[in-house]
Amino acid sequence: MAYLANTDQLLSDGILNPSQVKEIQIRSRDTMITLAINLFLTGGILAATFGFIFWLADPLSVAVTGGIALVLGLMLLLRGADRFSMFGNAAALIGAGMLLGGATFELVDNYEAIAAWAMTGLGGAAMIGSYALYRKVPEGLGFLTGAITLMGAAIHLGGVIGFEFEGAGAMLFYLYAAGLTFALGIALDVRLVSALAIVPFAQVLDTSTTYWHASYAFYSYESTLSILQMGSLVAGFTWLASRIKPRVGRHLNIAVMLAFIVMNLCFLVGSLWGDEVGRYMWGPQYRDFGYQNSEAYHAALDAFRETAFTISEEVYSVVWALLLMGLIAWSAMTTRRGLFNASLTFLGIHAYTQMFESFADEPMAYALGGLAAIPAAWGLLQANSWMKARETPTQVAHSK
Repeated sequence: MAYLANTDQLLSDGILNPSQVKEIQIRSRDTMITLAINLFLTGGILAATFGFIFWLADPLSVAVTGGIALVLGLMLLLRGADRFSMFGNAAALIGAGMLLGGATFELVDNYEAIAAWAMTGLGGAAMIGSYALYRKVPEGLGFLTGAITLMGAAIHLGGVIGFEFEGAGAMLFYLYAAGLTFALGIALDVRLVSALAIVPFAQVLDTSTTYWHASYAFYSYESTLSILQMGSLVAGFTWLASRIKPRVGRHLNIAVMLAFIVMNLCFLVGSLWGDEVGRYMWGPQYRDFGYQNSEAYHAALDAFRETAFTISEEVYSVVWALLLMGLIAWSAMTTRRGLFNASLTFLGIHAYTQMFESFADEPMAYALGGLAAIPAAWGLLQANSWMKARETPTQVAHSK
């Protein structure tokens, strides 16, 4: 597990020596530079691939250019020096992306009737074949075969979604997409891919984002159910991450953080609007009645509301605040800095939002909340003192 520590203080206290501090600094810098390199490389490959496809705008030209780039990239990887392997990977991936992406656009534009089936099969074949090579090829070709595996997966999922599932079928598709994405993230050991799995997982209950001119929005039609969904993943993966191999545990932890963020955004929705649990899942839908039967729809909606479990925005606000305070305390005691930072961030968002929305005209709510926070801080101080007293120097040295 990664811990945050002041190396200068550890050096002055005699816990670390100068060479150990220098090694920590070198490794930290190396990790950050590697992240920056991967970001630039991935973004450049994607931009160049789509740029060439749309610029050439001809299937044959795209295929020929992509094929040449793929061959040149492979030659550079197989025969070139290690210092130029990045250029070989970039050329080969741009070429592979042009071949697969060009075929996909051609299917969608000119063969719409069979596009879904063809993309599902083509992408699946590319995904499975590339992953089989990934497990067998030399390490120098791992980045290339792994990236093509992800390209194939994207095309495969794009084909499956082309069948336009509705209702339970759509939910099953999103579960399949989430499971496949997360499995590929673990198989290729790419945590960014594992993190992306939370997007289709959230869409199982129609929680997602949207965009219009100069505006971005998050929406959750079933905030309570989505909170239970994400909370179950957070609890289950947190428990499992400490009992499984670290390589897999890192992927579980990144999923935990993304699920926690989505869960808090759902809490934000609930704190503003409340929630009629199940209204959009099994309640009456306007589209089922049609524009000519709006009165029947409203009558059915009123009947649903009479028996629905409803949570007010005030209850949501209080529960969310208490939950965040508890998580801040727990994550501090267990040194889970990511969860601590996220909880603190959302507590600030929550306080700022409710200042204007729910409790703007209720000053006593702030007074009571502030008075409650003081003994909570005192209790956390006592708990920290108790934990420090239990950890004798021998126990601390042994834990290291």
